[in-house]
Amino acid sequence: KSPSPRQNMPVRYFIMKSSNLQNIDISQQKGIWSTTPSNERKLNGAFWESSVVYLIFSVQGSGCFQGFARMGSAIGCEKSQDWGSAGFGGVFKVDWIRKESIPFQFAHNLLNPWNDSKKVQ
Repeated sequence: KSPSPRQNMPVRYFIMKSSNLQNIDISQQKGIWSTTPSNERKLNGAFWESSVVYLIFSVQGSGCFQGFARMGSAIGCEKSQDWGSAGFGGVFKVDWIRKESIPFQFAHNLLNPWNDSKKVQ
């Protein structure tokens, strides 16, 4: 296996909150995701400056993570009709690693030092 050109760069993690489970289902079926334009700059920056970017998905109010994926491409300008006109930006590829409902309590020991060491959920 040839070494990655970004192998010595950091790994980044983002919690992606979705307003509904249907968006997660679409993402898992099609291997794509779209987020709000305000998130695009952060994600694209992380994609280009990191060895890998992991996205951990959760539906708001569910009390669970719905799985996690690796960001597979930078965010482009092309939009998807899959999410309607809900104010989303461009589409990007995601490679799902685990598609399973995981209750927040299983990650209660994970704290975010960039968010006042609050629990990750």
